[in-house]
Amino acid sequence: FASSRQGREMALFAVQRTARNDPVQAAQQWEGIKDKFPATDRGYIYGQLGWQGALRHLPEALGWYARAGAAPLSDEQVAWKTRAALRALNWAMVHEAIEQMPKALQAQPDWIYWLGRAHEALGRQEEARALYRRIAGQPNFYGNLADDELGRPIMPPPLPQKPASEEVKAVAALPGIRRAIALFRTDMRIEGIREWNWTVRGMDDGKLLAAAEFANRQEIFDRAINTADRTLAQHDYSMRYLAPFREHVEPKAKALHLDQGWVYGLMRQESRFITNAKSVVGAKGLMQLMPKTASWVAKKIGMHDYHPGRTNDTDVNVTLGTNYLKLVLDELDSHPVLASAAYNAGPGRARKWRDAVRPIEGAIYAETIPFNETRDYVKKVMSNAVYYSA
Repeated sequence: FASSRQGREMALFAVQRTARNDPVQAAQQWEGIKDKFPATDRGYIYGQLGWQGALRHLPEALGWYARAGAAPLSDEQVAWKTRAALRALNWAMVHEAIEQMPKALQAQPDWIYWLGRAHEALGRQEEARALYRRIAGQPNFYGNLADDELGRPIMPPPLPQKPASEEVKAVAALPGIRRAIALFRTDMRIEGIREWNWTVRGMDDGKLLAAAEFANRQEIFDRAINTADRTLAQHDYSMRYLAPFREHVEPKAKALHLDQGWVYGLMRQESRFITNAKSVVGAKGLMQLMPKTASWVAKKIGMHDYHPGRTNDTDVNVTLGTNYLKLVLDELDSHPVLASAAYNAGPGRARKWRDAVRPIEGAIYAETIPFNETRDYVKKVMSNAVYYSA
């Protein structure tokens, strides 16, 4: 194969494809043929091996990345180089990898925070605190962690004045809002969301909060949250972090010794409090239960009158969802970060993503979850829980 460019490129492609399934096997095959390739190709393959190894939390990943040398890495590859260094607590490489990132990627809150942590671990306290201050106060996972590093309490901003009844009535009378409500009432949710979003675009903060208040009164909780989340200067966190169905949630959370803020944080992320929500994979209700999971939990807790048609029933859904959350929490060291990952991706994967050698902190665990959806989900659930608790 090495006698032609086409043959060499086919071999590179074969090693790359093998690495997607088994990086260790691909590396073994590569070691036998790597001398037949120029340095640029060798750097490319080691970058691929490092990326795939980091996704699987393999200890070899950092060595492969190191052998990639100055080979260009994609944004995804350099992000996973940073994550592999985080799991190894190699703060010098964390610093190096973040400095390799394009400026736009470096400016994201997650990498600002981890660069600050690297500076701190390397003894550069002032540089670390300057970076924490750049993102402190932001209502997201890394803004929360930066506040914590600076010793600042995480509190919602002061509540603005509630919209006057005339302001709420004026918003309710808008033709687009009336059409959206009619669509929601006829179970045409997608069309209703489009109509609502089109109507509230360009509204100032006062009108947005009036629209959110109206949606809340109509018990269209997802639009209340979404609309309150759009404000630029006046922020109503009691609307952004609504806590409906308390008569169902609070007694069950207390009985199971679950943190209520965490339960609400998870429920907000799962369904935005849409009682009949259904995901593309078939999860249902406020706590987005898969049919098999719901049946298994019902048997586990002795809910003898359960049948799949009751999954969207508010009390049944909350009962099953909180009990499942308690089961995975007990199974995973009573750690809410692990349990949140398990709720989204399954307990088996959550266990697999732990470090086999030593415990790792929750933020590093969350950052190094291989599934983009679950990684984002866990961060949002934990940040939601902070504001619900506050």
